[in-house]
Amino acid sequence: MIALQTIEAAVSCNTCAAKCCRLEVMLITDTGVPLRFIQTDDWGSETMARSDDGWCAALDRSTMGCSIYENRPLICREFEMGGPDCIEERAA
Repeated sequence: MIALQTIEAAVSCNTCAAKCCRLEVMLITDTGVPLRFIQTDDWGSETMARSDDGWCAALDRSTMGCSIYENRPLICREFEMGGPDCIEERAA
């Protein structure tokens, strides 16, 4: 439990490692994601495009922030920094 508390305390905008930006993001609603960041997977579903190294194509590497924050997908909006899913990804 101490390890999780340490991780939770360390999660902030200044210490975010953008771990969630390496997860597959399905586009299930229209939030205005620019077309250049959308790809279609093998099953015909729209997902966020990824760079060759696996990071989300919308990730600004200089700030490690989302370059389309105002138009980010619903899944990204619901992925709460410091929330249970975030803590789990950071611990992995």
